[in-house]
Amino acid sequence: MYHVYILASRPYGTLYIGITNDLAKRIELHRRGLGSKFVRDYGVHRLVYVEPYEHPEDAIRREKQLKKWNRDWKIRLIEEENLEWRDLSHLI
Repeated sequence: MYHVYILASRPYGTLYIGITNDLAKRIELHRRGLGSKFVRDYGVHRLVYVEPYEHPEDAIRREKQLKKWNRDWKIRLIEEENLEWRDLSHLI
């Protein structure tokens, strides 16, 4: 299983979009400052959105699509599933 995910520094804060085949491990790496220099530098640790995919090609395509979206669209996407911007990492 592959996941496209969005991390946020806080509600309406800095956003990071990524892809992984081990979501729990990837989130742990981010929180330890090892997952991405951007995430470490901007304190982007709150998992606010996740989409699962069976095939890596589909997940990669979606990640690239989301990265091209403007910020308002990304915020709307997050709030469709997670209006309160709760950290969803406890669900993985």
